[in-house]
Amino acid sequence: MSKEKVVLAYSGGLDTTAIIPWLKENFGYDVICCCIDCGQAEELDGLDERAKLSGASKLYIENIVDEFCDDYIMPCVKAGAVYENKYLLGTSMARPVIAKRLVEIARKEGAVAICHGATGKGNDQIRFELTIKALAPDIKIIAPWRMTDVWTMQSREDEIEYCRQHGIDLPFDAKHSYSRDRNLWHISHEGLELEDPANEPNYDDLLVLGVTPEKAPDKGEYVTMTFESGIPKSINGREMKVSDIIKELNTLGGKHGIGIIDIVENRVVGMKSRGVYETPGGTILMEAHQQLEELVLDRATYEVKKDLGNKFAQIVYEGKWFTPLREAIQAFVDVTQKYVTGEVKFRLYKGNIIRAGETSPYSLYSESLASFTTGELYDHHDADGFINLFGLPLKVRAMKMQELNNQNNH
Repeated sequence: MSKEKVVLAYSGGLDTTAIIPWLKENFGYDVICCCIDCGQAEELDGLDERAKLSGASKLYIENIVDEFCDDYIMPCVKAGAVYENKYLLGTSMARPVIAKRLVEIARKEGAVAICHGATGKGNDQIRFELTIKALAPDIKIIAPWRMTDVWTMQSREDEIEYCRQHGIDLPFDAKHSYSRDRNLWHISHEGLELEDPANEPNYDDLLVLGVTPEKAPDKGEYVTMTFESGIPKSINGREMKVSDIIKELNTLGGKHGIGIIDIVENRVVGMKSRGVYETPGGTILMEAHQQLEELVLDRATYEVKKDLGNKFAQIVYEGKWFTPLREAIQAFVDVTQKYVTGEVKFRLYKGNIIRAGETSPYSLYSESLASFTTGELYDHHDADGFINLFGLPLKVRAMKMQELNNQNNH
């Protein structure tokens, strides 16, 4: 009788390498490893050999960079989705697309379970598992870090020793370094000195994608971008697909110290955590998109879109991508993007994105209306009646208070 199969979300790191023999030993599964490439740029060389050496029967390396950019990043950019005013959802957006691919491979392989290496304290366990539940309610989920009766390893040393006992002697390092998550959109850093919010980050050791503003060039750099219906189409006159635009913006942003944030955020599980995030290209893309939106969206739509953008960020942060609510808000956002077409120009300088002009065929900005000369559309006398009506509730209330005061004083 053939063994039941489990699909493991595999990075080639120590945790997921130790999980392979652990799954075989405790559950008797046939382990299929899946390394999902969202543009993390880490070495994928040698993963095949490492997975097989660790006891996996098969390894999939899946490049989903374009799907990630087009179907997950862009809806968030168009929505202006930012969690708690700062976090551009780099890890949050990637988890549903990774889990979706794990489900697809599990179906293809006829696997009964999916296993991930996320801890029991973080957000990622929620994001992975909500996606699996939404797309494959019949598939079992295995989360070793929460199974403390079976998963007894407490440290990197324990994991290295466990691997060694199972004939896996790989060049893993026992020393603790920053806990990082990287994809095309960003890199996050947690751990070490960041665990105490009183400590300043050691940026010289920390930064991967760019430099601090102090180390950025002393000369600014102009960038021009075009958008069509909310989607970026070109940088400095060169047309590119979205993933290449983000790559190019990452290079430019990293060079000029753009998009480094240090935040204490509220995790879904109820605790606060502190992290430093580098999102150089994403910060520029969000800013450029908003720069154009300000020109073409009417006030009422802009106001509602801002509220729904915050809601969208919360939905994505909480791992609820595959829900009717996310689809509904995304549909609203798509309607608002119909006329977000045009060109924006800005200058990158020492951590700043400085506006340098924008144009759109759908611009609602009227020079004759905005200037101080009176055009046919705007008669200054009309403001009298408007202010009388607009201020009527305030005036009525003030008159009432005055009347009551006079009665009390007599």
